[in-house]
Amino acid sequence: MKIKLTKPFTAFTLIELLVVIAIIAILAALAVPALTSALAKAQLTGTMNNGRQLYLAQFSEANDGAATGDPLLAWPGDLVAVPATLQAYVNNVVGPGYLRGGDIAKLFSAPSASVSTTVNSGPPESVTLDSGIGALKVHPCKDADTSNTIFATSHNYIYNTDIVNGSVPYGLKGFIVVRKGGDATVYKSGQATTVGWGNDCTKLQSGVGARTGDAPGTCGGTDPANTLIFN
Repeated sequence: MKIKLTKPFTAFTLIELLVVIAIIAILAALAVPALTSALAKAQLTGTMNNGRQLYLAQFSEANDGAATGDPLLAWPGDLVAVPATLQAYVNNVVGPGYLRGGDIAKLFSAPSASVSTTVNSGPPESVTLDSGIGALKVHPCKDADTSNTIFATSHNYIYNTDIVNGSVPYGLKGFIVVRKGGDATVYKSGQATTVGWGNDCTKLQSGVGARTGDAPGTCGGTDPANTLIFN
């Protein structure tokens, strides 16, 4: 007579279950910061692309103005009436048709910094900035400025000044800069001042950008006068 042997049933012990749960918790703790960082980088890149789109409209306008001699088509600092508000600047780009009124709410919005607008059909078409916080601000750069002069930055960045935690749209997660030459970059908060560039103003100007009108090697500690910002 043959006796059939069966394998005894085995189950996880409490200790084994606790070890598995602990490993999962550790892996989750390691993954969450990486995922959060990746999300912030993606959002910053989106804002950078919005800044680039605004730049392309501005560049086309200034280029047309230089070709035709129209003083109403120029870089913001060269306009006959330098815009006193971001709304006035936006309408100087929307009115001639370099941007659509419906584009403005998208271009000036980011996480925790959105703008509510009213599009007025015109003609010419115009936009009213009703409420909110503009994710981008525009510097009054001029045609005479060098290509590394800053054209626009994210709202949270004040030139050569430490970024304040909780400032919108990104606080200490980073900031974006679009320069007059058309290049745009995402930066870490530690690169906001000359300190992050070895206390070298020239490196800050080369890396992040220069303020309009500043001489090489001269870095102020705030945005230039007439920087266009909404709330």
